[in-house]
Amino acid sequence: MNIEKIDRLFLSEIEKIYNKYLPSNHIFFTMLSDFPHEKLRSPNLLGNFHLRYQSACHATRVMIYRIPYLENPSLRNRLLKVISDDDQYELFDSHHYQLTRLFVNMGAKILIDDESFGELDRLKENLDSNTAYFVTLVQQLYIRNPGAWCVIEMFANNWMKALMNSLLPCFPFIDNEPYFSECFNQGIETKHAQESLFITSKVLQRSPELFEQTICDANRMAKGLNILWNGLGNLLKENY
Repeated sequence: MNIEKIDRLFLSEIEKIYNKYLPSNHIFFTMLSDFPHEKLRSPNLLGNFHLRYQSACHATRVMIYRIPYLENPSLRNRLLKVISDDDQYELFDSHHYQLTRLFVNMGAKILIDDESFGELDRLKENLDSNTAYFVTLVQQLYIRNPGAWCVIEMFANNWMKALMNSLLPCFPFIDNEPYFSECFNQGIETKHAQESLFITSKVLQRSPELFEQTICDANRMAKGLNILWNGLGNLLKENY
């Protein structure tokens, strides 16, 4: 399979995944937007929301360091820039810390402090089945090829906007929170999506035998993300 055909097929399959599993189309975000404000301000509800969402994001930040097939120095450098944006954006002000501050400012009762988000198998002991499934899927897929990571980066900007817009009616200040404002003002997640597409495409050009597995894992990751939103929707139902 020649390079041009690999690129066309890859972008075609990724576009299908994007259109089918776009996070903002998930009913969870509509449920969140319509949720009674007095109930959404519950410290316990927000604390559990933070735990699940932060755990899912933490899993992707941990496992990005283990993405394979990046023997090429330029690809490693591009990946390191993505990692730096997430984990070392400013000293001690990574997306992880920004997200916790966002929830604290909304009134959440934080159930696990930032530095306790460590080893993933231990973290899963504190999670509901949907979030634990998502974390396990990230553990399994990120070490196989860049496909699952590519899907997460491709969807991140969309779900972050959907999350912000769904919370804004109850918390009108959050669009100024660094977790959202720095991301959208600088187009960080959009750039990460472009980088993940570029890196994955280059890996497939060098190793076309990985194509089917990469697309399969990308689909599995998109479905896993839907399962994460299902779990957060269940949380809202339990607290209605």
